[in-house]
Amino acid sequence: MDIATLIASNHLSRADVDGARDALAGVGAMTAEPAWIDDGIAVDLPFGRIDRAAARAALEGLLPGVDVVVQPRAHRAKKLLVADMDSTMITIECIDELADYAGIKAEIAAVTERAMRGELDFEAALDARVALLKDLDESAIERCHAERVVLMGGARTLIQTMKANGARTVLVSGGFTVFADRVAASIGFDRALSNRLGLADGRLTGIVARPIVGAATKQAVLEEERAALGLDPAETLAVGDGANDIPMIQAAGLGVAYHAKPRTAAAAAARIAHGDLTALLYAQGYARAAWVD
Repeated sequence: MDIATLIASNHLSRADVDGARDALAGVGAMTAEPAWIDDGIAVDLPFGRIDRAAARAALEGLLPGVDVVVQPRAHRAKKLLVADMDSTMITIECIDELADYAGIKAEIAAVTERAMRGELDFEAALDARVALLKDLDESAIERCHAERVVLMGGARTLIQTMKANGARTVLVSGGFTVFADRVAASIGFDRALSNRLGLADGRLTGIVARPIVGAATKQAVLEEERAALGLDPAETLAVGDGANDIPMIQAAGLGVAYHAKPRTAAAAAARIAHGDLTALLYAQGYARAAWVD
């Protein structure tokens, strides 16, 4: 049987679970007894006889504030995580906040939004935005990191718990090393890969070093890390929010769109729209008592 995991951002009642079972039965599923991961928060609904897409369609949006992850039983606890940074592992888009120190946040944020929605070529949009930051004092980077960078809820718990259970964790960001390296270290990632801002004489040069870390790089890193570890694709997890995360999300055993742009959410096999990153621990079957902070 497959598993549908219901994860509440607030509370999940027995009646909610019964309603979810009825919804599955209504599309032809055979369901087994629910198994609570954490009472009132997360529960597994084993089911069979219908495919996962039909189960997901029956359950998503059924219960307010509840995320749904539908997946096979096998390889549920993943051995490799590849994650995006901006608006995934941290709450901001670093380039937008950096632009605020140059007085052009609105202009750059509009381009960022379109790029993350997949409406613009990522590499060209990155070049254009960074060019607008030319001559910004390097001190703005330190200010931005200190004043604006905030870890996403559950980020460190997700990474530390997976690592404690033998998983490898990799941060791959279309953002910048001046932020990503420190974010990765503070959360506990095993590896970080991101773009390098040009700096000279204490100022930004307006140039991004090549090669640019974009969608193809993210997918390639997932596949290279998986091969190096000798893992089955089903043992991998990828999470991100933007259009440049789609290839890695689709290449992973469990690809998760996290509070994502519409195109990314539509492309992913799982969506987290309500909870924080600890929802990915529940999706892997880890109860709160097993979490590592």
